[in-house]
Amino acid sequence: MLVAAAVCPCPPLLVPEVAAGAAPELDELRAACLDALGVLAASRPDRLVVIGPAEQAARGPHPQGTVGSFRAFGVDLEVRLGKATAETLADRELSPSLTVAAWLLERMEWAAAPVAGLGVGESLAGERCMETGSGLVAGAERVALLVMGDGSACRTVKAPGYFDERAEGFDAEVARALGAADTDALAALDQDLAYDLKSSGRACWQVLAGAAAGAGLSGALLREEAPYGVGYFVAAWS
Repeated sequence: MLVAAAVCPCPPLLVPEVAAGAAPELDELRAACLDALGVLAASRPDRLVVIGPAEQAARGPHPQGTVGSFRAFGVDLEVRLGKATAETLADRELSPSLTVAAWLLERMEWAAAPVAGLGVGESLAGERCMETGSGLVAGAERVALLVMGDGSACRTVKAPGYFDERAEGFDAEVARALGAADTDALAALDQDLAYDLKSSGRACWQVLAGAAAGAGLSGALLREEAPYGVGYFVAAWS
């Protein structure tokens, strides 16, 4: 059963070494992410599953201890998804989104429960996302989720996806749904619109919706901003 969830954005710029001189701009966003992780730890889970968007090569399950790297972003920095175990696969590497999650967990010195990762394709249909989420929390085990993903990338003309007048409304509905733990609204997010707006979080949020259906969790939106024309949200459900 799902006992808690945290939603965080996944730009590598969250990592100060990657952001370099721009690091202070995201200090409040980082602090909000750590607050959300605190809610997960307080729920006393038996297992934490980290979910994030991933390309084909980095999808599927990742056992605890899987390594991620920021070398593709010009920084020689490695992180692990929890401590290495006998099941850790040396030839598997985390997607960028799960690497950011692993960095956040290391930063807060996560020790509340074993950790596993799951890379999700951004094109996964909503129904499949819901089924995936339901399967993650089936059974009596107390499961917490850390869900990574960004909103639209079209909030300004300098945004990665340029300006799209639909972006602000899309992000506003996502923020409302995450803050209210509204699983129906997350399940109803338009896949085609999310694709047009270059939102990486849609599929992962719908996995969360499937996992949280019927769990009776309440939500709180801890942070919402779009400093680079990309929607970033931090929420905690408990």
